[in-house]
Amino acid sequence: MQTDWEGFYLDGRTAARQRARARLMRSGIEVSTEGGLTFLWPYDQVRQTQGFYAGEQVRLEKGGELAEALLISDAAFLTALHEVAPGLSTRFHDPARRRTRVELTLLAALAVIGIALALYQWGIPLLAAFVAPRVPIAWEERLGSSVIEQLAPPKKRCEDQELRAAIDDVLKTLTAPLPSHPFTLRVIVVNDSLVNALAVPGGSIVVFRGLLKRTRTPEEFAGVLAHEGQHVLQRHVMRALLQHASTGLLVVALTGDVSGAMAYGLEAARTLGTLQYSRVAEEEADREGMRMLLAARVDPEGMITFLEGLKRKEEDPEGFLRYLSTHPTTADRIERLRSLAGAPGRPSIKLLPDSDWTALRERC
Repeated sequence: MQTDWEGFYLDGRTAARQRARARLMRSGIEVSTEGGLTFLWPYDQVRQTQGFYAGEQVRLEKGGELAEALLISDAAFLTALHEVAPGLSTRFHDPARRRTRVELTLLAALAVIGIALALYQWGIPLLAAFVAPRVPIAWEERLGSSVIEQLAPPKKRCEDQELRAAIDDVLKTLTAPLPSHPFTLRVIVVNDSLVNALAVPGGSIVVFRGLLKRTRTPEEFAGVLAHEGQHVLQRHVMRALLQHASTGLLVVALTGDVSGAMAYGLEAARTLGTLQYSRVAEEEADREGMRMLLAARVDPEGMITFLEGLKRKEEDPEGFLRYLSTHPTTADRIERLRSLAGAPGRPSIKLLPDSDWTALRERC
């Protein structure tokens, strides 16, 4: 390791520069001038005024207003200084070390971003999938009640008795063959033109009037209920909300913004209608919903024709967009449902005469 360096010495009293040799020692810098002077600059009395950036001359000063100065043109001098006196040279900034620190900082930042993305992509969904089945049903029902207060307050509900009875009969037919489960499924119809339906934590299915009127038969309506009911039974709703809450905690970890994370979580709960389930969850709701229809001997074609009807109405912004924003209707999905439904002509029961359903759906 090089310890002797050539440079120039200024005494602070004149502008004359003297050739000098700087020897790096553990206690300080020994300066020897061409005039025959030799003296020691203790590190704790020396300050760096230049040489912070690559290619810049190193200038060290000692003293007050009329300070002595030592000029070294080779920036490697600072690297050697750090090696000779690592415990005393923290006041000196080596561009090479600064570049290393910047690189390490960038690598650390990239690592944090990578970890955060991995948590968002895989860690949070896995955690939500693990926790959701373990959430007590009573807690989920209380959460569902608070969500319903936001989405479907009593004054906005359709409470027509005949419509209510018909919907209850459809739901009873669907759920009769189900194995035992902890939920009490019920349907709430909201007097709103939105074409949407969504599952709520705890067992409720909220259907908006706009969607109800899009169903041409009770079998199409049953297809919607079967799909949304499976989101409840498979705990997809709870899992999605847990993912949102966990994402809020990730925001806190990365930014320290607790208020922002709280707002994120609350908004997710209040606007459950905007939650998007994973592709796996949607496929599971389709698959189990179709099995639910078949077990109840309800014509499975209703689920398919309802989706096909929505797909044909893409030009209708009020009807089509809201439902498809949370329930992707694709040709692949419809084809998959047809495969699950099996060959047409399977024996099925008639839920209601179509004419009766047309009249009933207008009662909201």
